[in-house]
Amino acid sequence: MRNYINLINLVSQTVGILAASMVVVAVVITCQMIFIRYFLNGSTYWHTEAVVYLILAATLLGLPYVQKLKGHVNVELVPMLLPPAGRKVLMIVSFSAAILVLAIMTYYSADLVYVSFTKGWTSETVWGPPLWIPYLTMPVGFGLFALQLIADLFEVLLTPAEKIILEGSTH
Repeated sequence: MRNYINLINLVSQTVGILAASMVVVAVVITCQMIFIRYFLNGSTYWHTEAVVYLILAATLLGLPYVQKLKGHVNVELVPMLLPPAGRKVLMIVSFSAAILVLAIMTYYSADLVYVSFTKGWTSETVWGPPLWIPYLTMPVGFGLFALQLIADLFEVLLTPAEKIILEGSTH
């Protein structure tokens, strides 16, 4: 289990760097778009769509990295009121439920990628990129998020209940 946790943490870190790079590329494209539009009075038919796809991809691919950092929003009122063993059980149930939801989201978004690829769907813009490419970030992001949650679940299972500390608290 420890090797799996380390591997998924490395994958989440790597994909997090990729997601951050996508934001940088989106900013550069936006700057180029502004320059072309306002200084060269030129057409920017692909820029806006590319920026939207990049930001959405960065958001979806950044999910596992944010989970690795424990950066997602948590409500800790109930866990703080529970004894350590109850807190551990609650974390196991919460992680398991989230993994189930993400597995469903991964499945259906992968189906969307398959359908869009086999039917040759493209964006209805002048640029017209194949839609399976931006759609692919959904099952990849959701799937990696689920794998990170599984690693976090393993971490909880390996940690004695008394040593589980809530993020941001001293309990």
